[in-house]
Amino acid sequence: MEAVEKKRILVIEDEVHIADGIQLNLNLQGYGVSIARDGIDGLEQWRSWKPDLIVLDIMLPMIDGFSILKTIRKEDEKIPVLILSARGDTKDKVKGLRYGVDDYLSKPFDLEEFLLRVERLIRKKGWYEEGARAGKNPGHTLFLGDTYTFGENYINFITFKANCAAGEIILTEQEVTLLKIFIANKGKPLSREMLLNAGWGYSRDTTTRTVDNFIVRFRKYFEKKPKKPIYFKSRRSVGYIFDHE
Repeated sequence: MEAVEKKRILVIEDEVHIADGIQLNLNLQGYGVSIARDGIDGLEQWRSWKPDLIVLDIMLPMIDGFSILKTIRKEDEKIPVLILSARGDTKDKVKGLRYGVDDYLSKPFDLEEFLLRVERLIRKKGWYEEGARAGKNPGHTLFLGDTYTFGENYINFITFKANCAAGEIILTEQEVTLLKIFIANKGKPLSREMLLNAGWGYSRDTTTRTVDNFIVRFRKYFEKKPKKPIYFKSRRSVGYIFDHE
């Protein structure tokens, strides 16, 4: 039987006891883990080792975490990045989101919550890769950049702004996450369970009804006639499909 390659996680953390503890627990979950003690080593390992996920501290020697994140996003928009930092104020979280972080967890943190967030981000990366592999039609447009246009709707995934049928709006992080999943799987029916799993990792406070509520929002945002959608359509006994010419 062919061995399954371990998912690789790069931990950029200068506090030795935290880095070693993270490495031990991720190893126990079956991940391959590498530690970088400063920003320069972190960037070098990211380029050479090609991890599936990066766990990133903000306050680092040589190069700070936000600068690392900006550098990574200039070259790779898809690799999941989880900031793990003692700086948990709102300004830092907003700054991280603007620079393209996927998740943000403040120290001290709960180990179980951390492992669940890691699992969710690894799973989301798999959904994006699956969507990319599915894009075989010449007319199949995948999300590959900072912006996306369909019909008269325009989305900027860096600023979280959208110009759409509802006017100019600011999208939430979760709305952006779901939109990216739909765009990566354009023309493909997606079940509520798949969307819930990829978008939230089945956190305790979510149900499949959560997905329905987001679809209602998307229709209000992007459809000229929300009750007669042409982009975000329902598929009976399946879920939803996003499509456009």
